[in-house]
Order: sequence, then C-alpha cells, then structure tokens
Amino acid sequence: MSSTEPNPQPKTALVLVDVTNSFFLAGMPNFYPASADALEPLRALLARARSGGRIVVHAVEQHYPGYDDYEWRKLPRHHFIGDKDAEFFEGFEPEGTREIVCAKRRYSAFFATDLALFLREQGVERVVIAGVKTNVCIRATVQDAFANGFDAVVPREATNSNRPHLAEASLEDIQRYFGEVVPLERALEMLG
Repeated sequence: MSSTEPNPQPKTALVLVDVTNSFFLAGMPNFYPASADALEPLRALLARARSGGRIVVHAVEQHYPGYDDYEWRKLPRHHFIGDKDAEFFEGFEPEGTREIVCAKRRYSAFFATDLALFLREQGVERVVIAGVKTNVCIRATVQDAFANGFDAVVPREATNSNRPHLAEASLEDIQRYFGEVVPLERALEMLG
C-alpha cells in the first residue's frame, strides 16, 4: 500500500458487558442508581452497531446453580443461570444473527471463554467495550482484549461504577496502558 492510500478502517465489534437486571433493575443484588446514567449511551451504541451490521457480543456473567465457584471467595452468590438477576435488562436482549452471547464466570469476557478465538475468526481488530462496572468487569475485559491483541476502546459515557473514584482511576489506567477512552460520539463513529 502506498503512503497516499488511506488506511482501511479496522473491523470493529461491540462488546456489551453485564447489561443485565442485576445491575440495572432496582432491587437486584448488584443494582446501584448511577448505572441508569449509562443506559442511553448503551442503547445508542447497540442501535448503531445493529444498523451498521456490526457483530455485537453480549458478555454476561453466569454461574451454575448448585455448584461451587471461586468467585464466592470474594463476592456473594449471584447470576445463577435461569435467575432473574442474570437475565438481560429490558431492551438489551440479543437479536438476529450478528449477535452472540458470551457467558463468563469471571470479570473478563475473554478469560476462559472462546471470545478471542471467535473475534479473530471474524477478522475483528477493534472492540468497543461498554457496560458495568468500569473498575471491575470493564477494566478486566479491556486488559484481556489488549493481551489478546485487540484494540480496545471504552466510550466514557457508556460505563460507570458505584465507586466513582475507582472508575476514574480505571479509565486513566485504560487510556495509559491498555486502550483508548473516547467520547460516546467517537465510539458511535467507529461502529457506523
């Protein structure tokens, strides 16, 4: 390619992390009021990815009912398959053939799943990662996206935490070490 030709845009997928009742429905185990602030940006990202024919990955934490899980050493039991808290939040259910569900048992959508393999097989180079919580599942997913050789992008408005100071520190670390933190409008352009 000559230096006068424009660089082709990398193939981009949207990864929505834990957009489930647990975090977004009042009364659920991981609900926090500020989670609602991310809903409209998340809806905008999902709508743009769908209209642009992008791959959408719904990465959701799911645990097997009746079995031990290492996470219980740090967290209360939650997100059992079939329970209401593990269900998709209304309006974020997967649709069509361009959307997949990636069940995860740890914070990162890449750890012990086939997500990296799947994305590589589809020629994806860049992932826009959004959802909850910035300092836990988003950060872990971004770090593992980087470790797997994907360009990771986090739209600032489409993630948050019930610990805002940790969310800000995580965004700073993501920008410095693992990917890009961008305004929502820039992420929408990437998905367009």
